[in-house]
Formats: sequence, structure tokens, C-alpha cells
Amino acid sequence: MDTNINGNGIESIKTLQQAVTYFSDLDNAHRFFTAMRWSTGVVCPRCGSRDVTFSSKYRRFECAHKHDRRQFTVKTGTIMEDSPLGLDKWAVAFWLEVNAKNSISSYEIHRAIGITQKSAWFMLHRIRLAVKSGSFNKMGGNGSVVEVDETYIGGKAINMHKDRKARTITSRGVGGKTAVMGLLERHDGKKHSTVRAKVIPDRFANTLHPIIFKNVELGTTIYTDTLAGYRGLNPMFVHDFVDHAEAYVKGAVHTNGLENFWALFKRCIKGTHVSIEPFHLEAYVDSEAFRFNNRKMDDKQRFLLAVKGASGKRVTYKELIGAMESHPSSGNNAGDASLPN
Repeated sequence: MDTNINGNGIESIKTLQQAVTYFSDLDNAHRFFTAMRWSTGVVCPRCGSRDVTFSSKYRRFECAHKHDRRQFTVKTGTIMEDSPLGLDKWAVAFWLEVNAKNSISSYEIHRAIGITQKSAWFMLHRIRLAVKSGSFNKMGGNGSVVEVDETYIGGKAINMHKDRKARTITSRGVGGKTAVMGLLERHDGKKHSTVRAKVIPDRFANTLHPIIFKNVELGTTIYTDTLAGYRGLNPMFVHDFVDHAEAYVKGAVHTNGLENFWALFKRCIKGTHVSIEPFHLEAYVDSEAFRFNNRKMDDKQRFLLAVKGASGKRVTYKELIGAMESHPSSGNNAGDASLPN
């Protein structure tokens, strides 16, 4: 089977309308997803053999070697495995999620492609898993600057029930919220800044320092605010800070890059999703980081990069619902996010 996507219309796609038209032909959709997954030829996901035949009638492959589950589809071993939804719908959902600046809600997907809201919710969570990336390469080095900052994610106290407000709001006013730590590496010239984020249990030094040491090259210049948890980074790093009680910028010392990312993420939550369950927030952080880190790409490039991440990952509906059942809701809090553990 020819798995070359060039010359079949994909190279001319630039807009959502063109994508919908192209992928509405299921042969086009199947050819595209096959080429994206197996650029050098189809491989059996069970045994790794290339001795594979294809049934165009059922759009199903079969391995010539004798073993269990010899038949497979392009969805097998990807986030789309066992999904009854067509590849045409998956393609459009991918395009919408990775190219909507403030993300897209399951209700919008439900209305746009004609599936149930429940299916759309599950589909979007699987797409967020596809774009999740945890780089083990450290940030900084070579004279780079890394900004480090935190924010709180959660509902406003004014919207809380009186009883819950009494239980959670402290003198610092952050009860019921979850701290998220971010690291942003500045770049000059053609490269643009990139961000990593992680939900943290607290803002003490014994929590913040290991994350910085694991993700930032020693000797890198680090800019933070005056939080006590960042004290002691010298002399392993070149640490400077700005006191936000006096100013937000002290020459080149500021965390405005991360403030921009936090603003984008909070607009994504408040404007699109309204409320996010604590145990799912990591998926939304991953998706926002993907869009931010690839913001210089055009829509098709982001779409292609996201589809490439679909293989070798899987989450089931039971796993998502199981997380909901084992973690009672407590508002817009969060679990772990996109930094490597």
C-alpha cells in the first residue's frame, strides 16, 4: 500500500475548511494516518513484521505471521484504539484542539462533528495525551536565561459556598487552589521561548529546588520573584530576582514571559472550559504548553506534529472515570503536569 501523503492533497491544506473537505474522503483519511504512523511502510504492532497485507474493503491490515491478534488497523496501538469514530472526525478534532488558541470545549466538538458530548470529552482527552511531551533535555546553558515562577489555579472565593470557604480559605487567601510551577527558557533570534510546567504541592525550597536542578543546566542564569523558596540557588546558578512589591521589571530581570503563559492558560480555563476537575488539569496544562511552544508554526504544522504523537499512547475511558471516582472533586485544583518526573 502506498503510504506517501505527498501528491494526495495534504500539501495544499492550509485551513480548517480544506481539512474538512480532504478528510471527508475516508480513503484520504486512512492514507494520511497510515503515512503519518508508518512513513517507511506498515509494521505489525504485535510482532514488528513488515510482512503485512491490506484489505481495502475493511481498511484492515493482517500480519502474515501466526500469532494472536494478527489483524489490526491504523488505530491499533494509538490514542484512537478501539474508537468507533471515523478517522475523518479524528482529523478534524485534532485540528480544532491544537489550533484553537484558548483550546476548545467538548460541547463545541460535539456540535461541530456530530458526536455525543461524552464521546467528544473522551476524544479531547486522548488528543491531549497525544501532545503531551516530557523532555529529558535540560533547559538553559550557553548563556541562556530561564524564568521561574508559579501561579495558583482554582475557583474564586467569592463563588464558593459559605461552608467551603470557611474550610479552605486561609489568611493568605489561596485555600482550595493548587500551585503550578513554570520554567521558561528565553531565546533570541529565530528561536522562541519554550515553557515547561508542573503542579506542585507547596512552594517551599525542598519542592522547588529539585525541579530546577532536574530541568535546568548548572550555571544558567535564573530570574525569579522574591519567594523564599528560591533562596540558596547561588552559586550553582546565577540567580537574580525582582521584587514585585516595587516593580515587575528590573532591567533584564523579570518573569513576564511566564506571566504571559499563565494569562493564556487562565483564559483557556475561564473562557473555554470554565471548570476543570483537579485530576485532569495536567492534560489541559500539557495542551496549552504544546500550543505555546509551537506557536510559530502554522495550523497544518501543529496538526501534523500532534498526529505524530498519537502512536504508542493510550488511555481508556475507565481510567479517566476511575480517576474521577477515586479523587473527590474540590474545585479547580490540579494534579501533576508536564515536566519529567
